Amino acid sequence: MPRLDDRRVLSGIFWVLRSGAPWRDLPERYGPRTTCYNRLVRWRKAGVWDRMMDAITAAHDGDIQMIDSTSVRAHQQAATAKRGIEIIVSVAPEAGSRPKSTLSSTDKASRSG
Repeated sequence: MPRLDDRRVLSGIFWVLRSGAPWRDLPERYGPRTTCYNRLVRWRKAGVWDRMMDAITAAHDGDIQMIDSTSVRAHQQAATAKRGIEIIVSVAPEAGSRPKSTLSSTDKASRSG
């Protein structure tokens, strides 16, 4: 059996990574899923992905800030999260510090009614 074209395999790898689907759901047009997965792993171990990213960065004088333009959407129930749960988004040193204020115990008691 002849070797599968690298472009076709790359497209299959990117399809799985972009969609988040399991390898078993890879469409047949990209070739056997085991071929795509095995090349992903083999290229990772051989440093191919690192060299590719280095080449892209060098071609743009290090000005690359984002390659993937995927957008992340919150689930509709995320807007109804329980109160009192602190979500820390920042990576600043003070982000891990304790909250400056908390709900008083009387507020909690009146809600549990």
